Amino acid sequence: MYFKFFFGCFIAACAFEVAVSMSFNVEVVPSPKTLVGTRTHWDADQQSLYYCDVYGNDSAILRYDFDENKVYAAGIDGELVTPFVIPVANSSNEFAVGLDRRVGIVQWDGKSPKATLDSIAFEVDSDKSNNRFNAAKADPAGRFYGGTMLSEKTGDVLQNAAGKVYKYIKGDNSPQVVLDNIYISNGMAWDQNNNKVYYIDSGKFDVKEYDYDPSTGNFSNEKLVIDYSNNGAHPGFLPDGLTIDTDGNLYITFYGGSKISKVDPKSGKVLMDIPFPVKQVTAVSFGGPNLDILYAITAADGDSSEFAGCLFKVTGLGAKGFAGDKVKL
Repeated sequence: MYFKFFFGCFIAACAFEVAVSMSFNVEVVPSPKTLVGTRTHWDADQQSLYYCDVYGNDSAILRYDFDENKVYAAGIDGELVTPFVIPVANSSNEFAVGLDRRVGIVQWDGKSPKATLDSIAFEVDSDKSNNRFNAAKADPAGRFYGGTMLSEKTGDVLQNAAGKVYKYIKGDNSPQVVLDNIYISNGMAWDQNNNKVYYIDSGKFDVKEYDYDPSTGNFSNEKLVIDYSNNGAHPGFLPDGLTIDTDGNLYITFYGGSKISKVDPKSGKVLMDIPFPVKQVTAVSFGGPNLDILYAITAADGDSSEFAGCLFKVTGLGAKGFAGDKVKL
C-alpha cells in the first residue's frame, strides 16, 4: 500500500510507504475548523457535502461545494447544540436539524451566514430533559432514524445508557423506539442489496448488524460484527461514524483513533486502515460526481494538532459508495 497525506495549500505533502499494491491519498479540503464536526451527507443534486459542528454556533451547519471547492457555514439564532443536518426530500433549501431533543426544519440557501428555524417536526425523550439528539440519518425510503444520549455536560455518557434510537415516518403521530439502552448513538448505514443495517453505539465499542425490513423500516436479529473493546473495557478510542460502499464493505471512523477502517461485515475482517494526521475522525461519506471520493470530517475538541477539525477527502480507494438519502418530513 502506498499512501500520501496531501495538505493542499496548507503544508507540503509528506509520504509514507507500505508494501501492498494499492494507493490512496488523504488530503485536507479548504475548510473552517470545527470543534466537533460530524454527520456528513452527500447531496447528489447539489453536488455538495453537508455536515455540522455540534457546538458551532455561527457555523452550526456547513456545506462543501464540490465545484467551488469551498465550504459555506451558517448559524441558527438561539440554537447552541446542532448534532446533525439532513437535507429534506423534494426541497433545495430545507433541512432537518437536531436541536437538543427536537428535530427542527431549517431553511438555508447554502451560502448565507444565517439559517432560519421554520418549525419543529417533533421532540423525543420528554421524560429525560438532560438528553439530546446525537446522530441521525434517513433510510433509503426517507424514514428518519435518530439516536439520543445523555448530554456530556450533565454526566459521564459512558456510564449511563440513557439514550434510544427513534424512527419517524412522515404522517405518523409520533416517533417509535427502535433501539433502547443506548450510550452514544452514532454511525448508521444500510445495505440495500441484503436488507441489512449497521449501527454503532460508541459506548458499547462495537459495530452491530440488524436485519432490515424495507417495507416497515424495522430492525431485528442483532448480530455483532466487530468488537473493539478491551475485554469489555474502554479500548482508548471510540468507533464513531459509518458508511458503506457498493460492495457492502463498511468504513468506520474512530474518535481518538486517528484512522478510518475498511471492514468486511460478513467476516468482521479489517481490510484496510486509512491513517489520519488528527486524533478525532468523526463522520464519513462517499461523494463527488462519481461517488468515489471518501469525505471525512474531524473534531478539534481534545486535539490541538494543526489540521484537527478540518474536512478531509480520500481518493484512489478503488471503491464507490452511495449518495445520502434525504429525509421525508
